Amino acid sequence: MRCILNVTLGALISVSALATTAYADGVDQLPATEKKIYETVDPQIPLGASAYKDFKPKKGPPWKIGYASSYAGNTWRAAALDAVMSDLLPRSKAAGLVSDVVVTQSDLKDAVQIQQMRQMVDEGVDAIIICCSNVTALNQTIEYAYKAGVPVFSFSGYVTSPYAINGAANHAQGGAEMATWLAEKIGKKGNILLVSGIPGFASSDSFDKAAKEALAKYPDIKIVGEVAGKWTDQVAQVEVQKFLATNPTKIDGILTQGAQENGVLNAMLQSGRDMIPITLGGEASAACYWRKNPEFVDRSFHIWPPRREMQQMWEIMLRTLEGQGPKVQSFLRPVLPYTIDEVRAAIPEDCDLNSTDFVEPKADGWFPAAIAADYFERPANPWKPVSK
Repeated sequence: MRCILNVTLGALISVSALATTAYADGVDQLPATEKKIYETVDPQIPLGASAYKDFKPKKGPPWKIGYASSYAGNTWRAAALDAVMSDLLPRSKAAGLVSDVVVTQSDLKDAVQIQQMRQMVDEGVDAIIICCSNVTALNQTIEYAYKAGVPVFSFSGYVTSPYAINGAANHAQGGAEMATWLAEKIGKKGNILLVSGIPGFASSDSFDKAAKEALAKYPDIKIVGEVAGKWTDQVAQVEVQKFLATNPTKIDGILTQGAQENGVLNAMLQSGRDMIPITLGGEASAACYWRKNPEFVDRSFHIWPPRREMQQMWEIMLRTLEGQGPKVQSFLRPVLPYTIDEVRAAIPEDCDLNSTDFVEPKADGWFPAAIAADYFERPANPWKPVSK
């Protein structure tokens, strides 16, 4: 089951230590509506002009694509890969744009991911998508690919190399919005448990940094513990259970990143404690609990919709290979909040509390073609079939 929601744009929250208003050349070329998305960002994220403005591929389509993922052990990664294999690749083949996708995963080992990427370059791929890596570890390999005429696209996260294109949700904005919502939800005072993703990875650190900055504005709120859920429900459940079992301190709310909120929820349900507000980021299982318990929370947030983020990155890749000329190094999307009414419209009353699917924005609700056009020098329909 794929759960689709039509959502509205959330309000931006300014986070002083992360905000930037002096844009680099790349972002400065975007319309004012898009520049707003970059007002709250991780200070390391590259905002300059893309190195691929005048890029031309080594050969015409169909192209061979490499997908070098850093991890395969959670439902989010499975959904992102499913987007490629069941939708994006078949459509690209039918249009004569892509011939094949080579998929690897490095089990969170930078050295392995580097070797896999270099092998892809040496074996003749035309572009590489990477997922969720350390912000600097792959930079030399990305330059190696660039010199071989192979652009690298960092999906759902960012790298600092000037030779990469980043495409992701604005995780800093997401951390700020989720933290602010939770603080207000618990009455601006109390104890919060922070459940990180994978420390050291771009999206995880960006989220946590902004969340802590937002919570610092509430003097009566204290972060009483931090654990790492590794974006995996089973890991998050174990880590939260251990924390709750060894820390009798009252917890008033849990701030967790996505792709692990169901594990956090299950840990609370099994702890014997009263249920408390938990931030939700799109897992259909946790949304199902919310649907059955409408008093649980009053808002959820799209920050990591796996299929939509992959679709965004795939279309950026196609446009770049087609010579459309990306203007920016980093393509960010805003946080999209949604309500229980939208959940009710998306999943049935007898929904599955153990679902491995995600509630996501509608197909054209994350990176619409009209908005994508503003990010390219020579925009065109990326899906136009190749003339035979």
